[in-house]
This record gives sequence, C-alpha cells and structure tokens, in this order.
Amino acid sequence: MSRVRPIGVFDSGVGGLTVLQALRERLPGEDFLYLGDTARLPYGTKTASTVRRYALNAANHLTGGDIKLLVVACNTATSYALEALAESSPVPVVGVVLPGVRAALVTGAAKVGVIGTEGTIRSLAYQKALAALGPGIEVGATPCPLFVPLAEEGWGDHPVTDQIAQFYLKDLLEWGAETIILGCTHYPMLTPSLQRVVGPHIRLVDSARAVADAVITEYAELIVTSSGRSGAVHIQLTDASDRFLRIAAAILGREPEHLEVVDIDSAS
Repeated sequence: MSRVRPIGVFDSGVGGLTVLQALRERLPGEDFLYLGDTARLPYGTKTASTVRRYALNAANHLTGGDIKLLVVACNTATSYALEALAESSPVPVVGVVLPGVRAALVTGAAKVGVIGTEGTIRSLAYQKALAALGPGIEVGATPCPLFVPLAEEGWGDHPVTDQIAQFYLKDLLEWGAETIILGCTHYPMLTPSLQRVVGPHIRLVDSARAVADAVITEYAELIVTSSGRSGAVHIQLTDASDRFLRIAAAILGREPEHLEVVDIDSAS
C-alpha cells in the first residue's frame, strides 16, 4: 500500500477535529481526508444500530477515497461500531477508546473516571476496556450531554461551563477519581474549565493525543517520514454551517483550505 495515500478520519461533526489536529501535529507530512457527518449529528443520542449504520456509511465513503488508514474519531461510533468497521474495512481501523484507556492506565491511577456522551457511557466500552487492561482498577463513569453544545459554542473557558462541570463531575470527585478520561472528542475543547473544576492534581486524559500516539506506534510502516513535506487536509461535510467553520478554524489554527459538502448516502 502506498504511503502517500491520505489517512481518513471521521466523526459525527466537529469534535473529531481535535483528533485530526493531534495527528497533524505529530505527522506533518501526512495528507488527511476528514469527514464530518454533520447532517446526522449528534451520534451520542442515537441507538446502537443507528450509530453502526451511520458509521459504516461514513467509512464506506472514506475508503472509496483511496485512504490507507481509517481513524474513527468519535467515541460513540468507536463504542458501538468498531468491530463491524474492522470487519468490513479494506484498510486498518483505529478507534479512540483503547488509546484513551492505555493513556489513563499509564498515569498509575487506582480510580479512573470516564465522562462522555450518553451513548458512549451506556455502551460500557470504556468500562470493559479498563477492566480488561487494568484488573483491579476502580472505574466510575458519568454522561455529560451538555458538554458538546458548550464546546461548539466555544465556551471552553467560561463560568457557565465551570458551573455545569461542577454539577456533572461532583460524584466522580467525591468518589475520589484520580484520572478522568475525556471520552468525547469535543471535550478537549473544554479543558480550561474542566481542569479548573477538578483541580491540578487530577489528570485529564485527552484521547485525541492518545490516538495520534497509537497511529505512530502501531502503523509506522504506513507513515510518511520524509522531512520538509507539508501534508494537505481535505475536509468533507454532509451539511455545512458557519458554526462548523468557526470552530474548525479555532481548533486547526487556520481556515480549512479544502472543504466540500458531500452526499454519502450512495455509499451505504
């Protein structure tokens, strides 16, 4: 397989751009094809069967774009559809759950908290992975559904976010969580408020960075290593909005150079 093929990344919307940015920072010579299924977001409130159908649809579209690796930059899609994606994909598939779990275990915490969408928490994906990879680790999990709209409003460092985070995280903090996994790719955008609420002694695990580490470690043979090459980023959306463009510019540090609206229904 040619190394110069792009790496495909997909999410239901804008949150996966945190994964894309982490990958770009670590792999500046790579080309990326990002799909935001914005016409059908959020995935986090959908049923498992619907999430699997949407995820397979998105993956089929991206693999049709001659990618060399597929990164599922959505915790809900990873939780419900990773096995089905791996079985059907002609290229390797990387999800966000296992890299985040491994990064949490490295901290040495005896009590690990997980926050995410209702769908991700309900799937028990993080809880099961932590039990399998870290026997003896105590796990607490809580859904934080309002965090996604707060992130999309750009309120990552805001008194309102602080107040909502205090409400959502109260039980985890009283329980004694030592490390908290940000189990939604939107949540890294809220890090200033979240870290303020949990305090400096609790580690927040950003699964976006963990995914970038996993790609480099596990798929080194696919990575473009030539120095001086600047990779291209092509963003596709199933529905465009000014909000997406505003948030994308904030996460990526610049306006998207190549952006188009696509119809992926034909890839079902």
